Amino acid sequence: MITRNLGSTGIQVTQLGYGAMGIRGPRTWGIRVVDDELTEQILNSVLNAGINFIDTAPDYGISEERIGRYISSRRDEYYLATKCGCDYIQHDDHLEVSHTWSKEVVKRNLDNSLSRLKTDHIDLLQFHGGDAVTLQREGLIDLLLDYRTEGVVKFIGVSSSLPDLPALIDLKVFDTFQIPYSCLAPKHHQLIHRAAASGAGIILRGGIAQGGPEAEIQRPQLNDVWAGAQLQSLLPDGMTPATLILRYTLSHPECHTTIVGTCNPGHLAENLAAVAAGPLAPDLVAEITSRVATWRRFHGA
Repeated sequence: MITRNLGSTGIQVTQLGYGAMGIRGPRTWGIRVVDDELTEQILNSVLNAGINFIDTAPDYGISEERIGRYISSRRDEYYLATKCGCDYIQHDDHLEVSHTWSKEVVKRNLDNSLSRLKTDHIDLLQFHGGDAVTLQREGLIDLLLDYRTEGVVKFIGVSSSLPDLPALIDLKVFDTFQIPYSCLAPKHHQLIHRAAASGAGIILRGGIAQGGPEAEIQRPQLNDVWAGAQLQSLLPDGMTPATLILRYTLSHPECHTTIVGTCNPGHLAENLAAVAAGPLAPDLVAEITSRVATWRRFHGA
């Protein structure tokens, strides 16, 4: 398994990480429910494959609980990232999610996460969104820095995007940034470089989920990019759209790890093969980039 330095943290993470949103349990946003048996199978398969970075959140339903239940006995095999600022209500048939920027919520998130994940520390605690002004005003950055000093949290980060991301990078306090990116949604490309230049570790999300005909969460507007840019015609023989999209993500020089969530063993195997194959050839990356930029320019996307 290919590993990269996670910025200046001093830890080596596998370039393919696992995003645990899909094991959340009750249906949310049209995502299918995954049962306990398949959850246990996929989590252990992830570790058996050598993946050592798992990302979750308190508002991913019972994702944290399932990680604690099924793989906490293997805690020394993976780095564990979760989030805070998560305020949620579990209804019988769905999860109502919001984000609240208060010390009370962040403290509750951390306490619950430690309990549910059956661990005594979190390797990476990330704000689940938020803007620089609010996080500073509410004393939340100082709170996470205190957790890091105490050792209950090893590193601190933020999962963010435009328009909030530039100001968060400028704070120069975060060990990592989690940023959405794919060939179909490349608008954060330069900001990824800027965040990495600060010494931060870069976690790319949505390397496959950010659109495409094989995404487990379908986003029609991004499927339009795939079709409009005529990327199907660029597929090398034997390569699937999902593999092309993932390998494009891996081609970003600051992709320290990309978290891909799946509960399909076949998709996991395909993702592993894609990472083993490595980044796309530079000329193919350039052609994909050019076609997508042209389509977006003419469609105002």
